Amino acid sequence: MYSKVLLKLSGEALGSKDNVFSFETMENAVMEIKELVDNNVQVGIVVGGGNMVRGKTLSKIGFDRCEADHMGMLATVLNAMALSACLRKNGVKAIAMSALDVEGVEKADVKKARELLNEGYVIVFGGGIGNPYFSTDTTVALRAIEMGAEVILMAKNGVDGVYDSDPDNNPNAKRFDELSFDDILNMNLKVMDMTAASLCRDNGIDALVFDMGVKGNILKAAKSEAVCTVVKSH
Repeated sequence: MYSKVLLKLSGEALGSKDNVFSFETMENAVMEIKELVDNNVQVGIVVGGGNMVRGKTLSKIGFDRCEADHMGMLATVLNAMALSACLRKNGVKAIAMSALDVEGVEKADVKKARELLNEGYVIVFGGGIGNPYFSTDTTVALRAIEMGAEVILMAKNGVDGVYDSDPDNNPNAKRFDELSFDDILNMNLKVMDMTAASLCRDNGIDALVFDMGVKGNILKAAKSEAVCTVVKSH
């Protein structure tokens, strides 16, 4: 089992089609994260904000890109606060950290995050990297490097890995068991953006892409037992 992981959760993983926050969905995710902690795994989490707002979507309809991205980053801070509160409610030591200056939220700090991880805290990162034009994928790669994670667990909704085409549109789509980040870049596979893939490749961090909709899969992924695609850094 990996001893230190960075888990990527989409904003949609915390909501539902009817609610920005689905507390049932959030509780389910929290109980699986708690299993990691109970197995002495150090856990950092990066959350998206897609259950509320996406900066890229707003920019496409005419919003200023910097303002739109800032709105998206604020959405991820709200998700980080909600997830860390839910973790604490269930007996897990957790703290939200933000790359943005937000009153009442700990400012993201590499040294402090590492210290808290060593003390058994789950760190939930929000606010992206604090600058527009950078994706959540890039935030994931950067935070994984900063905390010294062994692997990125990329939890997907309803998709159990990386395919050569969209499995929703192509019943014959092939799932890859293993790829390299060079494959991701060369084949232009939509796993993560190019900046994030390059950061992972150059800093020796692997990624596992798996379906978090399967109960128990977060722990299985940490044990390398989940159906998934392994993306190797070298």
